[in-house]
Amino acid sequence: MTTVDTDTSGGAERGACPVVHYDFTGKGAALSHLEALDRLREMHPVVRSTFGEGFWVLTDSAGVREALQKPGTFSSSIVVPYEPDPPYKWIPEMLDPPEHTRWRQLLSPHFTPKAMEALDQKVRTRCVELIEPLVERGHCDFLEDFAWRFPTSIFLDLMGLPVEDLDRFMAWEHAILHNADQDADLAVTAMFEVMGYFQELIADRRQSPRDDLLSTSLTWQIDGAPIPEDDLLSWCLLMFMAGLDTVSIQLAYSFWHLGSTPADRERIVADPAIIPSAIEELLRVFSFVAPGRKVTEATEISGCPMADGDRVMVALGSANRDPKEFDRPTEVVIDRSPNNHVAFGLGPHRCLGSHLARRELRIALEEWHARIPDYRIDGSVEVVEHGGMFGLDSLALRWD
Repeated sequence: MTTVDTDTSGGAERGACPVVHYDFTGKGAALSHLEALDRLREMHPVVRSTFGEGFWVLTDSAGVREALQKPGTFSSSIVVPYEPDPPYKWIPEMLDPPEHTRWRQLLSPHFTPKAMEALDQKVRTRCVELIEPLVERGHCDFLEDFAWRFPTSIFLDLMGLPVEDLDRFMAWEHAILHNADQDADLAVTAMFEVMGYFQELIADRRQSPRDDLLSTSLTWQIDGAPIPEDDLLSWCLLMFMAGLDTVSIQLAYSFWHLGSTPADRERIVADPAIIPSAIEELLRVFSFVAPGRKVTEATEISGCPMADGDRVMVALGSANRDPKEFDRPTEVVIDRSPNNHVAFGLGPHRCLGSHLARRELRIALEEWHARIPDYRIDGSVEVVEHGGMFGLDSLALRWD
């Protein structure tokens, strides 16, 4: 499970900054990872972990915001802080400006609020199709039966991929994002299988273009030249992971809270207009993304000296629970206002899909609570949280 152990070795060379052994890759009870980050933040705004080859952990809001808005100093060329030289490149997430800027200019028109609004009925229809068969059953594994399938099917439609490949995509997603700490080779193998899948689709779309984002991407140019196929495949890989996993994880944490907090659930049922505010608060309290960065020039945050080549974990979830920034920071206050969280990041890498994610989350809460308003956590099934990219393994719900 997640561990945070005091480690005095190497402390002198890191000045007054605490040195710990922070292993965030294991499994534990729900919220164990965020609670571990809470303990690190109480120690210091920045700590040094000896896990792997060692990396910095930014724990408070000020440090996280600084790193996210200084891409020249904190490079996105890594995404996992214990991988100094990853054998993959997710485009555009692992690019820095100006290369990253060119990709954002191509992608942004396809993810505007207006573009996402056009998907509203399609998203709502798919959501209802998944919920309706569950109503009379009286129980479900929320992740297996809904949270993994709902956003995944929307991604498949957006990219123009066959829905019959849903289970295949989910198996790849699990190997890449939720198994990497146990079997890194399996994760890398799955990534290359995904890119092989897209390579075949790209060849098909070149011959027979369709009205989908994959076909559109084949017309893009950067600096007047077509995008190399290897870069297109890396972009497809990133879209695959972002489209299949992030909303699923957030839905699981949200329904874990609502299934164990009747007052908040009943308030949403009685007043659905509060759902957008509730979503922002659930995003804040249960932020699970902790991207890696590589230091490109000597710098310092909160008195902690960082050298060129050092790796950094930017703990968004810890920043969003910083008592210097939020009153009652670890509590869910569903009508909190203002709510200036950084769940979607900041700066040039702020999440491109945030408008789609918010729409999917809102529609899921609206349609679920209209049909299954009174549900609870099944106490006979343990809720386990995995590490790496934090998330729940499963979530058993019951209702009468």
